[in-house]
Amino acid sequence: MKLLMLLLILFLVVFLVGKMIDKLLGIKRKDISETPGKSIDRWGRTLILFIFIWSAFTEQSDAILKWQWVLFLTALVGFQTILEWKYLKGSKQYISTLISSIITFFILVFFVQLYR
Repeated sequence: MKLLMLLLILFLVVFLVGKMIDKLLGIKRKDISETPGKSIDRWGRTLILFIFIWSAFTEQSDAILKWQWVLFLTALVGFQTILEWKYLKGSKQYISTLISSIITFFILVFFVQLYR
């Protein structure tokens, strides 16, 4: 239970840091679905999901599965950042997404290492 509370607090901190970055940079959030990148976003997320599902159902240890989760989430957020950079040209939204994802990545790596 303590682990769950700690994770929730840490991800709340990441969320709040993202909101502060948005406010500092004057970013108004937009969806990629409102741009020509809508179909690329759907196809890319679907492809990343299928690759993850396919690799998750192979026989492997729990440690490898934990790292696959980290890789899956990193791939999704990295893809999101690239699409924001490409299709939301007038916005600096990708900077906020990138900073939040880097913080989240390090939190995930820390917990995977801590709870091996």
